[in-house]
Amino acid sequence: MLALKIELKRQQMIHCAKEYGFTASQTVRCSQELDVLLNKQSQQQIPLMEKQNKYSFAQ
Repeated sequence: MLALKIELKRQQMIHCAKEYGFTASQTVRCSQELDVLLNKQSQQQIPLMEKQNKYSFAQ
């Protein structure tokens, strides 16, 4: 679900950049919203990576 939101926001940002330019307020807002989503995704992956690392060293 989060991956879909990220992809949709990315597409919206690209559309805004093409339509209004890279520094337009609409484009910047989309970019900031995309950053928030990407940060959420990153935070969700950290516990998974820690769990994998925990078990990969124990043999």
